[in-house]
Amino acid sequence: MNTKRNTMSVKKIRQMLGEEAGLDWVADQLTSVAQMYQLYESAQHEISTKLENLDAEFEVNYNHNPIHHIDGRMKDPQSLMGKIQKKGLDRSVNSIKKNIFDIAGLRVITNYIDDIYTVEKLLSQQDDVEVIKRKDYIKNPKESGYRSLHLVVKVPVFKAHDVETVPVEIQIRTIGMDMWASLEHELRYKTDVDRAEEFASNLVENANALFEIEQNFQDIHHQL
Repeated sequence: MNTKRNTMSVKKIRQMLGEEAGLDWVADQLTSVAQMYQLYESAQHEISTKLENLDAEFEVNYNHNPIHHIDGRMKDPQSLMGKIQKKGLDRSVNSIKKNIFDIAGLRVITNYIDDIYTVEKLLSQQDDVEVIKRKDYIKNPKESGYRSLHLVVKVPVFKAHDVETVPVEIQIRTIGMDMWASLEHELRYKTDVDRAEEFASNLVENANALFEIEQNFQDIHHQL
C-alpha cells in the first residue's frame, strides 16, 4: 500500500483553529493534541482494515459482500473545541479521551438491512474489539425518520513503547438510509428552519417509504 495518511500536525491544528483560538492550547498541549489525533486515526485505520478483511472473507464463504463501501472521518479541531466548550470540559487531552468518543468515525454502508447486523456481529466477535456503546435507530428510528445503527468500539493501538485502547464511532446503515440522511441534512441545515419544518412529516414519510423498498429488495435477495 503506497497511500500515506494525512495526519494532523501542530501547525495544521493551529491553522484550522485560527491563530487566536489556537493560542487557547499552549504549544505543549497542541503537541499532545496532534499525538492524540495520530492515535485516533490509527484506531480508525485498524477498524476499517478489520471490516475490509471481514467483508472479503464473507464474500469467499457466502458469495455476498455485506459492505458496499466505508467512509472515514476525523472530527476537526474546531468541532472538537466546540464540543469541549458545550460539555463544559477542560481542554486537557486526558479529559478529551475520557469524555469524547467520536473523534474518529467510520460510516459503513451496507447493501441490505440484514447486512447491518451481520457487520455488527462479525466485528463485535473480534477478540480485540470491545463494544462500549450501542444505539439502534433502525428498530427505533428518530422522530425525524433517521435510521442507522450507532456503535462505539474500542480497539488496541500499538505504539512504539506501549499499547492504548482507543474508541471509534461507527455508523452502519444501508445505501437508502445513507441517501436519506444526506438529503435530510442538506434540506434541514441549508434551508430556512421554518420552511424545513413544514416538510418534516414529508421527510418521515419518505424515510418510511425507502425502508419499505429496501425491505422488498432484501426479500428478493433472500429468494434468489
